[in-house]
Amino acid sequence: MSHTEQSPVVWSPSDAVLTGSRMGRFKTWLEQQGHGPFADYHALHRWSVTELETFWQAVWDYCGLVCDTPASRVLGSRAMPGAEWFPGMRLNFAANLLRLADGEQADQEAVVAYCETRPALRRTYAQVKADAGALEAFLRQQGVQQGDRVAGVVTNGYEALVGMLAATSMGAIWSSASPDFGVGAINDRFGQIEPAALIVVNGYGYGGKVFPRQADFAELIDKLPSLKTVVSVQQLPDEAPLSGDRVTTWEDALAAGAGQPPSFTPVAPDHPVYILYSSGTTGKPKCIVHGTAGLLVNHAKELMLHGDVGPGDRFLYFTTCGWMMWNWQASALMTGAAVITVDGSPGYPALDFLWNTVADERVTHFGTSARFIAGCRKSGIAPAKTLDQNALRVVFSTGSPLLPEDYDWVYQDGAPNALLGSIAGGTDICGCFVGACPLLPVRRGEIQCRFLGVDAEAYGDDGKPVREGRGELVCQQPLPSMPVSFWDDPNDERYRDAYFNTFPGVWAHGDFIEFTEHGGAIIYGRSDATLNPGGVRIGTAEIYRQVETMPEIRDSLVVGRQIDGDVEVVLLVVTADGGELSPDLLKELRNRIREGASPRHVPKRILEVPDIPYTRSGKKVELAVARLINGSAKADNRDALGNPEALDQIRAVLAAAKLLPA
Repeated sequence: MSHTEQSPVVWSPSDAVLTGSRMGRFKTWLEQQGHGPFADYHALHRWSVTELETFWQAVWDYCGLVCDTPASRVLGSRAMPGAEWFPGMRLNFAANLLRLADGEQADQEAVVAYCETRPALRRTYAQVKADAGALEAFLRQQGVQQGDRVAGVVTNGYEALVGMLAATSMGAIWSSASPDFGVGAINDRFGQIEPAALIVVNGYGYGGKVFPRQADFAELIDKLPSLKTVVSVQQLPDEAPLSGDRVTTWEDALAAGAGQPPSFTPVAPDHPVYILYSSGTTGKPKCIVHGTAGLLVNHAKELMLHGDVGPGDRFLYFTTCGWMMWNWQASALMTGAAVITVDGSPGYPALDFLWNTVADERVTHFGTSARFIAGCRKSGIAPAKTLDQNALRVVFSTGSPLLPEDYDWVYQDGAPNALLGSIAGGTDICGCFVGACPLLPVRRGEIQCRFLGVDAEAYGDDGKPVREGRGELVCQQPLPSMPVSFWDDPNDERYRDAYFNTFPGVWAHGDFIEFTEHGGAIIYGRSDATLNPGGVRIGTAEIYRQVETMPEIRDSLVVGRQIDGDVEVVLLVVTADGGELSPDLLKELRNRIREGASPRHVPKRILEVPDIPYTRSGKKVELAVARLINGSAKADNRDALGNPEALDQIRAVLAAAKLLPA
């Protein structure tokens, strides 16, 4: 059966969207400039990777990005790694995010911040700009300079956005972590980058509970001798702020710099703007450095063209400040949209809370995780039946592959009139390789397309594109938001090892992917987690698709156990509340996998466990369990896990089943 038959169209763009969306208008504008004509999106994409420099200059111009000194050309060196974007340019990141704050958007809402512990806060673009200027002035008074690191242990709210804007306005580098991280996990990150300033909450609320962290974060401050100043945010209003000689409250910091506008200091195009981190499950996280111009232009393309976000829109992406989606969300300020931030549990006080917020705030673009959508499907909620969703145009999903059945739920009960945009990329590029496009239909179980300017292919082991079927996701040409470096990696050895060792000169991303005959994409899981029973490569997502759509199963994880020169598939399942892994359920699981995938996918062993381990950004930790079952000596960094006790529980289950190496 072809993918066209397997993946029926579940949403199609109207004529108004085809011509009136920003992507549609961009296509028309290009044709008026003498490019094309483009018969369809796929023709536009081919042109974008053939005429790489012309394309990225067109994005810069069409999206209205600003710089103090123009580039001498778009792309200097094309080497990967080492591509040189916009040589000669001088620009400021915050100036671009606030480029509309002095015009018609000045009095429009820029940020609406919800959390569990404080009332909702609303600020206009003019207010955001004034607060960013005041905080920048305070940081300068404390001796913070261009190139210094400003770190935030902050919730997804107003202070995180203002902190980032203040830092990047002066040419400092912003880096953030979520306050639910342990002190060890935060220090594993910030200890490497030696921040000059720390913006830190006194605790956080989650699931109706409060978690004071003053003592923990005082310990963190002691571990960071590079700090010149600390700004304490009253996330828990009834709790004391942090104390100490270097600590100032948020309110006092803003008062100290009141009336000072942001400096918008021009910097070089590859000047670092953000430091993000790998998950750190096998040791200290890698510190991934992103450059100013490349990140900016790529986010403009992704949000304004692919996402169709602009003035008058209201953008809510449920994230924490320890996930790259926070940085992606923050860039929505450049579009003139209002950014609606939500901090806390997505399921508190009930699973429909986010959907209610989307309706109440007239959100046009709602972003979440595939895991959240699966949870909504399993719970049986139906927001489309009870809520006014007339404003909602796009639902983004990321974090893991979105199951076909989750498309069914969205188009039956979730948001039937919205474009369901499954997007995929990573912290490594702080953006996407494949994802949504308003000019294309949405097909059940498929990501819509390669993004413009992204020369993505599926490579076989021979380093050539596969004609059909699955392969390694690669990017054959430079992308502006590829990292400029890893922190403290002087010869780029770790950087090359991470992306360019598999196929020299070509970025290998580490996803197992298939591109369909109509230009869509299906991701089958991480390459390093694929299974190889009998020499046949299997993506873990193929098994999850069968297992996690069963109402009796709440969650699952699959790994390969190496034995006698082969691999046997081991499936760990968490049964739904009150259930048990009965002989009948075991039989049904095996039949479901055999019929829905293939006989090779059927696990040799199926075991019940209390919980599945996840990273703090919500990704299943397959490799840690694989190392456990195969006796790897490589230690796992428990601080990187959201629920490290799950790994101990799995160890006990595997030991009882005699599946651990002697």
